[in-house]
Amino acid sequence: MARRTKVRIVCAIGFLCAVSLSAQEAVRDTITGKVHQIEKVTVTARRLPNKVTSSVPIQTLSQQDISQLGIQNMADAVRRFAGTNVKDYGGIGGLKTVSVRNMGAAHTAVSYDGVVVSNCQAGQIDIGRFSLDNVSVLSLNIGQPEDLLQSARMYASAGVLSIETEKPHFENERNSAFRVQMRGGSFGYVSPSIRWWQKAGSRTSFSLNGNYMRADGNYPFTLVNGKYVTEEKRNNSAIYTYQIEPTLFHTFKDSSNLELKAYYFYSKRGLPGSVTLYNPISDETLWDENVFIQTRYKKDFSQKWFLQVQAKYNHGWNKYEDKGNEYADGLYRAVHRQDEYYLSATALYRPWNVLSLSLAQDGIINKLRSNLPDCPFPIRYTSLTAFNARYRQGRITATGSLVYTNVTEHVKIGDAPADFQRLAPSFTVSLQPWQEQLLFLRLMYKSTFRMPTFNDLYYYRLGNRSLRPEKANEYNMGITWSRSFSSFLNYLSVTVDGYYNDVTDKIVAFPTTYAWKMANYGKVHVTGMDATLAAAASLGKNTVLVVSGGYTWQKAIDLTDATSKSYKDQLPYTPKHSGNVSAVLEMPWVNVGYSIVGVSERYSMSQNIPENRIDGYMEHTVSLSRNFSFRHCKLRLQAEIINLTDTQYDVIKYYPMPGRSWRLTGTIEF
Repeated sequence: MARRTKVRIVCAIGFLCAVSLSAQEAVRDTITGKVHQIEKVTVTARRLPNKVTSSVPIQTLSQQDISQLGIQNMADAVRRFAGTNVKDYGGIGGLKTVSVRNMGAAHTAVSYDGVVVSNCQAGQIDIGRFSLDNVSVLSLNIGQPEDLLQSARMYASAGVLSIETEKPHFENERNSAFRVQMRGGSFGYVSPSIRWWQKAGSRTSFSLNGNYMRADGNYPFTLVNGKYVTEEKRNNSAIYTYQIEPTLFHTFKDSSNLELKAYYFYSKRGLPGSVTLYNPISDETLWDENVFIQTRYKKDFSQKWFLQVQAKYNHGWNKYEDKGNEYADGLYRAVHRQDEYYLSATALYRPWNVLSLSLAQDGIINKLRSNLPDCPFPIRYTSLTAFNARYRQGRITATGSLVYTNVTEHVKIGDAPADFQRLAPSFTVSLQPWQEQLLFLRLMYKSTFRMPTFNDLYYYRLGNRSLRPEKANEYNMGITWSRSFSSFLNYLSVTVDGYYNDVTDKIVAFPTTYAWKMANYGKVHVTGMDATLAAAASLGKNTVLVVSGGYTWQKAIDLTDATSKSYKDQLPYTPKHSGNVSAVLEMPWVNVGYSIVGVSERYSMSQNIPENRIDGYMEHTVSLSRNFSFRHCKLRLQAEIINLTDTQYDVIKYYPMPGRSWRLTGTIEF
């Protein structure tokens, strides 16, 4: 009970502190056109989208926020967004996926520099493979996107996690810039990285980013078996990865822009598996390889006509091996290969200042190959068309969208699923009641769905080719407010959003007479509230305290079968309360960051009974950083302690998270 109370206290505190502070400079409001000046305070700028004026919930973290708070990976960063649920299977190498407002990971799009990252095989993206070293802005958009000049794929998603990398910029009229970084920490963690920016002319530049990471991951944990308590260590947790990412940037004479990016990622990791009582050492190993080439072209023909074109080729490969006497040859091996070909074009037309229209067309081809028995070698052809309109007049903004989807599938073995077509509408409204106040009311409705993945349809013995798409309706009502001050309190921003999601034809694994089978069985209602608050205070000359946080209350219940023992129970791995608090003290000689993430109790299975209960937890992180400037280079030193109180907890049951750990980072730029 005491633990539960602590979690709720942290969550309540999180309501009083929220997402990152905007730039401390004159900011032009996108709706009123007014300029709001924050006086007498100098804070390092955080150039982020203005979420207060947005008609949909938008949360952001800047590179500076990530660094000063000691956030060590993408999953830890995303956990600080209200309304998100991050599944983490433990340690550096564990799978990490994100879902928004309990819609499921497959409903959440992940965008990397404006182009969606996809996995047609599993439907979910392991966000743990993305490094934070080169992230400029990380943002979460719930519901309808704000930008009309984007792909139809973005409009079709329930939420978008957007990762924007840092673009080359040069100081003192230099033509190149280098950064070398070294990280080291607990459990054998070592991660060097390099970055090179180079001008190749007045309109051309390129960047090259590369990083390597290895860790043994054998952290200790406590195993409880009734009255017996033993100290154990995770085993088979070693991982090593490397990534290289070259990017070309070019501005043409007509001011149009081209961005061409290549990406290569490789990892080998042991899979320690779940912790059951005295389980033997795991022999499971997973190899992952991903390579993609993507391009993005933007052109402004006039003040009325705008164009964006995207293209991408993506190749994914993974191999899974397990050793054991239960296999005929003592070894089980599964190899999967998937390829995607993607093309998108979006045209934006602004006939009057108050009206904007856009039309987006995406074409996608997905292929899957596998060595598993009875693999049908499917090919999926997807066409997405999105028509969007925005009206902005005075203190009101209204946006409407209509997305048409057509999916056709072919297989070499057996019968292919039936073709699928769907028309999905959405709309948003934002109202500013008083012109002199940055107070906004917002309303959103969005219809979305997700197609069954290749695993859902075709996985050996588990797949079901008769599956229907999983459908959802999102509703959101919110209020936002912000104000700048010239006194002790420099800035204050508040957002509160209530939401309701209705999910039908939910795709779940359902037990049959002889084996488990994927089926459209689920019906889910999700009711919740997200709240954020951000503030900054001047504590003296060149000393500023920036406080941020968020709180989520969520009730996600199963309404599938009124006769079931789990009827109206909270969905697995869904806490009713979650929140975070972050504080950064910026001083001339050192920066101090402190953050707390709290999650209430959850259940690992559909039935909310004591045997399935997972305790709530609070994780504390503290960081110290100092910047040094020399004649020709800059040096940054940072130290972090993660899980300061050495709390043992599970995000996924039987997958213990690491206890107290440390990390040191040295970065030099020249």
